[in-house]
Amino acid sequence: MDDDLALPADTLAILNEFLAERSKREAEEEDRIVNQDGKEATFEENWQLSQFWYSKKTKLAVRDIVAKLLKEQTGDQEACNYRIALLSCPSLYKDIKYIYEHVSIFEYDERFAAYGNDFVHYDINCIDGNPDYLINHHKRYDLIIADPPFLSQECIGKISEIILKLQRSASKSKLIFCSGEVVEPWLSARLPVHKCNFRPEHERNLGNEFVSYANFHLDNYI
Repeated sequence: MDDDLALPADTLAILNEFLAERSKREAEEEDRIVNQDGKEATFEENWQLSQFWYSKKTKLAVRDIVAKLLKEQTGDQEACNYRIALLSCPSLYKDIKYIYEHVSIFEYDERFAAYGNDFVHYDINCIDGNPDYLINHHKRYDLIIADPPFLSQECIGKISEIILKLQRSASKSKLIFCSGEVVEPWLSARLPVHKCNFRPEHERNLGNEFVSYANFHLDNYI
């Protein structure tokens, strides 16, 4: 019976190669977490957590937007105090970190603890009935870039509530929100943003139409 169920040799070789490669990636990720390799750490997408990495073109475009916003800071003290928060968009971290030091990455996935003190573990569901959630980060951030994990009204509402708490200033803090076109009515009801022409792209083609939203003239920075 066991002989009847045995895989052909070529199929078994492919399977073993796949399992060995996966085991190697998992070991490398575990090593990065233990050793906290900072911005050099890279990670595979976890589709179960709705993770989809941006394309290189998009990552560089966002990096350049950030660079232009940083140049607008008028004084040395103002520039040094400028704080950036990345909410559920970890693939942007490395390129932004290369050009600016003060970047916090808010993630549910604890693999990103490899980024050391820049990592902030958060769960959007914890905001329910908890106005002090993430209180150490309230009113601290001048630029927030967010890409919520799910295209649902509930998710948009919760991440919007978190964003409002993290903004240093409701009138001055900049917000870039990347998500599906379908979320526009829910998002605009919660945050003072408008849809922009800039369209973020992903390494893998997604079924949903992705767009960007901002509370400033984002397209002027492209």
